[in-house]
Amino acid sequence: MTDLKVATIGAGYFARFHHDAWSRMPGVRLAAVCDTDPDRAEAYRAEFGAGAAYTDPATMIAREAPDLVDIAVPPAAHKDLVALAASEKIDTICQKAFTRSLAEAKETVALAEAAGITLVVHENFRFQPWFREIRRLIDEGALGDIYGSSFRLRPGDGQGARAYLDRQPYFQSMERFLMHETGIHFIDTFRFLFGEYASVYADLRQLNPVIAGEDAGIMVLGHAGGVRSLFDGNRLSDHIAENRRLTMGELWVDGSAGTLRLDGEGNLFLRDFGSNDERAHPLAWEKRGFAGDSVYALQSHVVAHLRDGTPLENTGRAYLTNLAVEEAVYRSSAEGGRIMLQGG
Repeated sequence: MTDLKVATIGAGYFARFHHDAWSRMPGVRLAAVCDTDPDRAEAYRAEFGAGAAYTDPATMIAREAPDLVDIAVPPAAHKDLVALAASEKIDTICQKAFTRSLAEAKETVALAEAAGITLVVHENFRFQPWFREIRRLIDEGALGDIYGSSFRLRPGDGQGARAYLDRQPYFQSMERFLMHETGIHFIDTFRFLFGEYASVYADLRQLNPVIAGEDAGIMVLGHAGGVRSLFDGNRLSDHIAENRRLTMGELWVDGSAGTLRLDGEGNLFLRDFGSNDERAHPLAWEKRGFAGDSVYALQSHVVAHLRDGTPLENTGRAYLTNLAVEEAVYRSSAEGGRIMLQGG
């Protein structure tokens, strides 16, 4: 079987994790890298062993005819780049935050579907090994009936005038920031763990005056089955971890049989109901790539689908539900009340 030919668009901070994963994935050939900055494109080509470097996506696609395009650029360019790939009938992965709005996301998904291409949103948090294991434990009944979950997001990277400038400077100008850029990960992850949503309540605020959007807030997500998920986010505060971007915070899941805890080092702990003794739950994962190599896991998942037809998570169509919930989060915060979702 010939290697899957992949071309990438974007050579910024997070794109490094994409390229690293592609460069070591069996059955994949990184054919080309494209970035508007020729020096960055060439640096990534050389570092990750790509075949060529480009500054124009249309030229790259026309010359390379890849099997898959991986878009890793800010949201403003997503729709046009997906449209470009769709015009050439090329399957596509697109980075999150996916487009700039729910309306634009719907238009982008429609373009892909009309062209008959596979479109996947690069939502990698649900592929982090601790979340996959938590889902397995829930499925096997280790926690009993699930009551709810609580996640405290505390990356500690949002203080002062230079917040985010060294890594992803466009964060400062995003009018919707915490929930659109970060909270969306947990809208998707809680949905993966506990099922579809019926309601949402949110209270958002801005703590650092140098940024345009909100950087702290809470959202309470009501799942259709009765579970409640609490997201408590504050990008200015931190938590105990050697690398505070590994898990971005700490999680608790409560059930009738006990409680599960995720700490900032990617460790899981279980405590039986009625017991004061917490025990470590064995979980093996590799300290490589991003957050337990979740980027590699997601991209391998897409390759397996394209190669073997295995079920696919986070299609563009499926991801629209996450963005609809995000819209309800902002509406709830603006209106100061709970929002019932369609079907809830």
